[in-house]
Amino acid sequence: MIARNALDSVEKKMAKATYKSAGVDLDVYQQSMARLPNLMARTFSPRTMRLDGGFAGLFQLDFSSSLFRRNYQDPVLVACTDGVGTKLKVATRLGVHHTVGIDLVAMSVNDAICCGAEPLFFLDYVAMSKDDPDQLEQIVQGISDGCVLADCSLLGGETAIMPDMYADGDYDLAGFCVGVVEKKRLVTGAAITSGDVVLGIASSGLHSNGYSLARKVVFEIAKLDANDHVDQLGCTVGQALLEPTRIYVSCLAKIHHHYQKTNVLHGLAHITGGGLAENLERILPKNVDVQVTADSWPVPPVFSWLQQVGEIEDAEMRRVFNMGLGFAIVTNQRFAATITKIIQDCGFECFQVGRVTVGTGRVLVV
Repeated sequence: MIARNALDSVEKKMAKATYKSAGVDLDVYQQSMARLPNLMARTFSPRTMRLDGGFAGLFQLDFSSSLFRRNYQDPVLVACTDGVGTKLKVATRLGVHHTVGIDLVAMSVNDAICCGAEPLFFLDYVAMSKDDPDQLEQIVQGISDGCVLADCSLLGGETAIMPDMYADGDYDLAGFCVGVVEKKRLVTGAAITSGDVVLGIASSGLHSNGYSLARKVVFEIAKLDANDHVDQLGCTVGQALLEPTRIYVSCLAKIHHHYQKTNVLHGLAHITGGGLAENLERILPKNVDVQVTADSWPVPPVFSWLQQVGEIEDAEMRRVFNMGLGFAIVTNQRFAATITKIIQDCGFECFQVGRVTVGTGRVLVV
C-alpha cells in the first residue's frame, strides 16, 4: 500500500504542465476573441482601413467624413489615456459590465476634446483574472457603444489573462484615444480673459471619480447592498453608482461647426477627480481667477445623499466629486446664449456657473 501511494505521487509529479493548468485556457481565449470583431466593426468609418489578422490597426488621415467636418491644413495629433478606477468593483458586485465600457471611452475622449480635438480612434486594454467570454463581451460591447457615441473607431485592443495578478472575477481597464486638431484652433486656455463666463454642462451623476469614497459610504457606513432601493435616489444603489459617464463629443463638434471661422472656445475642462475648481485651474492663465457661484446649478440627489450619509464636508465633496457638472466651457459672454442652446439641443442641461475676473489663476467658490 505504501509503495502504491509512493508510485502515485511520483506519477503526479511527472504530469506535464500546461498553460491551462497554470490558469490560462487558450481555447476559451479564442472563443472570447471570436465575439469581438463585430463589436469593433460597428464603430468603423470610411477612414478605418481593414486589415485581416496583423498586429496593428490602420487609420487613414482622410477627414472628409469627419463628425467635425474640418479640412485640416496643419493637423496636430492629441493623445489621451485613462481608466475607470474602483467603479469596476461595483460592476463586479452586480455582474454588470457594459456600462463601465462606456465610462472607459468617455474618460479619454472627454479629455481629448478639451484641446478642441476630434477623437479619431480608440484602443483598449483589458486585464482579467481568468478568461470569461460573456464578461469580456459585455465590457467590449460598452466600449463599442462609447465609440459610436464619440464617433471614433475602436481600432484594436489587448486582453491579458493574469490569474496571479487579480482575484477571481476581478479585472482592470485602460483606454487610449488619439485625436486631431487644427493647430490654429488648438484650445489651451491662453485666450481666457477677464469678463469671460463659465458654462457648465450637466453630468449624469458620479461619472468615474470618487468611487473609493462613494463605496465606503454605501457599503461600509450605510451597509447597503448594491440592489437596495433608496427613495432619495429613485433607484437602487447599484443603478446610481453604475450610471455611465456622459460623452460630450457631439456637443463640442456642433459648437465647432457653428463657429467655423471664430475661436469662441477660450478654455475647456473635463470635470473629473479634483472637481470643478482643480480642473478649471489647470487651464487658467496666471492673471485671472474664476468666481463660481455654488448654487447656480442643481446638484443631483446622489451627491446630496452621499454627503448626508457619510457626513462629508462641503469642501471635501467639491474636491472629490463633479457635483453635477461634467464639462466646463469658458467663452465670451456674447457667445454664451448660442452655445447654451447648442448644448441643450444635444439633450444636455447647461448653466452659467461662473465669471472670469482679474486674479492669480485660482477658482473661488462663492
